[in-house]
Amino acid sequence: MSLEFSSWLSDQTTSDEIRLLRRVGGMEAKSTQFQTMEFAKTAAYGDVLVLDDTIQSAEVDEYLYHEALVQPAMVIHPDPQRVLIIGGGEGATPREVLKHPNVKSLVMVDLDRELVEFCQQKLPSWHQGAFSDSRLELLHTDGRAYLAQQEAKFDVIILDITDALEEGPAIALYTKQFYFLCQQRLSESGVMVVQGFSLSPLKWMEHATIRRTIHSVFPVVRSYSIFIPSFACTWGFIIATNNIDPANLSNSEIEQRIGDRNLADKLKAYDAVSHTGMFGLPKDLRLKLAQPGNILEDGKPLVFE
Repeated sequence: MSLEFSSWLSDQTTSDEIRLLRRVGGMEAKSTQFQTMEFAKTAAYGDVLVLDDTIQSAEVDEYLYHEALVQPAMVIHPDPQRVLIIGGGEGATPREVLKHPNVKSLVMVDLDRELVEFCQQKLPSWHQGAFSDSRLELLHTDGRAYLAQQEAKFDVIILDITDALEEGPAIALYTKQFYFLCQQRLSESGVMVVQGFSLSPLKWMEHATIRRTIHSVFPVVRSYSIFIPSFACTWGFIIATNNIDPANLSNSEIEQRIGDRNLADKLKAYDAVSHTGMFGLPKDLRLKLAQPGNILEDGKPLVFE
């Protein structure tokens, strides 16, 4: 039986793999100054946002990604009051930050105004009104330039940006010089967290390069991961601090902070048990990540090894 290709959404998961998801409704697609984007309804994952032919977020499991990105960093900080997000266009990243009553101000810097406006309109279940929160300041400018011009300190910096494509605008946000700038803009107990590409014993080199680059600036760097069904892979994240080790925070401390901030009923996936599990990488992967290799620097070729 033949299939109409137009009824299927293609998702390139790696340079060697592609999969097809059945559409069950209409789709909208457009190109912004910085990327192509598509909004579609699928049978497997509900509404999905696709950027540059790769699934960025899916209705049924976006909470897994966004809680994993935001909550460990927010919880390990004893009192996160001032937070910066670079990227986060769907609005789910600020949604997770604003669950914390400690937060007094949140600056979100996303270069692509068209994408953010599109998500505000099409993804209400993602942002859940976060864009209307009085604590949020939304800016459409270059994230690195914004940091360079800042003197204020942030308690948590969250980098929810697209992959470091050679021709993409995000490449300048993956270098040693940029991470040093982030370190300079963190408060004494500040925490930086980065979405860190696919992470498994079969696909780890991109993550390892980003991790080494961050470790050339920060003394404490930890990798963690969670499986995201709509990504069809285990996704990695990297936390960096000057003095706090997220892997050493006890279950009782995590649960106490979740309780003190009235988060238990607001979180679907993250708690003390899942925190421990996310940081428990398998032995072979830990050995791979410990191998020496290159780091990314301004003006040098983008090489993952």
